[in-house]
Amino acid sequence: MKKVLPIIAIVLFTVNSIAQTARVQVIHNSADAAAAEVDVYINADLALDDFAFRTATPFLDLPAGVQINIGIAPGNSTDVGDVLLTVPVTLTENEKYIVVADGIVSPTGYNPAPPLSLQVFPMAREMAADPTNVDVLVHHGATDAPTVDVVETGVGAGTIVDDISYTEFQGYLELPTADYILDITDETGTVTVARYQAPLATLGLEGAALTVLASGFLDPSQNSNGPAFGLYVASPLGGALLALPSAPLSVSEFDSSGFALYPNPANERLNISATGIDLSQYSVAVTDMLGRQVSKAEISVDGIIDISNLSEGIYNLTILDNNKPVVNKKFVKN
Repeated sequence: MKKVLPIIAIVLFTVNSIAQTARVQVIHNSADAAAAEVDVYINADLALDDFAFRTATPFLDLPAGVQINIGIAPGNSTDVGDVLLTVPVTLTENEKYIVVADGIVSPTGYNPAPPLSLQVFPMAREMAADPTNVDVLVHHGATDAPTVDVVETGVGAGTIVDDISYTEFQGYLELPTADYILDITDETGTVTVARYQAPLATLGLEGAALTVLASGFLDPSQNSNGPAFGLYVASPLGGALLALPSAPLSVSEFDSSGFALYPNPANERLNISATGIDLSQYSVAVTDMLGRQVSKAEISVDGIIDISNLSEGIYNLTILDNNKPVVNKKFVKN
């Protein structure tokens, strides 16, 4: 059995024994299956046991003015000797921080595979600077997503995040409390990869300070069929991250970079995913390398195509909108 130092014990110890303290929230955003649950150590003590992916702690009081070691270990760790990553930090008294765990633990199965790391953002907030606004901190934590912009199209706010790359934070956006539509575009701002609703007014978030994270994989087929890309929200109160609902893209905005086939190669079934697109509204045609159509079918709601009747070889899959080609992708049938 693990010897656990519960969070409440850390808080009580800190408040009673350490004159200087800082406030820290930790967010687990490593989409690697091997890190689905991790243990977090503060120095030699286990602070968080079986801390789950897409979960946040509340803000905690931790010692300031002295170096502490934050360690990340597998969920089945027995002591601090099992840590995979240790980051020494010295916190500033009365400062607030958000710490996000990103990256990959596994030696294979992920492409790209940046190593597990902790990203630290100082000057964090637990409430909006203006109580009539919602303050939003944006973090890019999707390992296979390129540099992107975030463009607001619902109320016409335009580009609100410009050229954010993996591991980066965008400082707080102080947004009027309204319902927004967020387009994730390439860094040129011309190709929309995904679209999300951010109903800040509908959810009654006036006065809140939130962290929005890009999380998961754009192409699960290259990443052990892991969790798909999405935008997720962390509250200062902690708990499971909230997924922002996706909004449909028009066919003209459908971009092949947001389209994935997996597994590839495949044996019996092929899964199709396209961020922000309702694939059940489209059909699919499969042709061989000589251009001969070998199958055509509607796409099921779950995006699964039966390819068990195909011979081994390389094929081209085309998504069709009323028989108009939208995007093409090659796959291998084993």
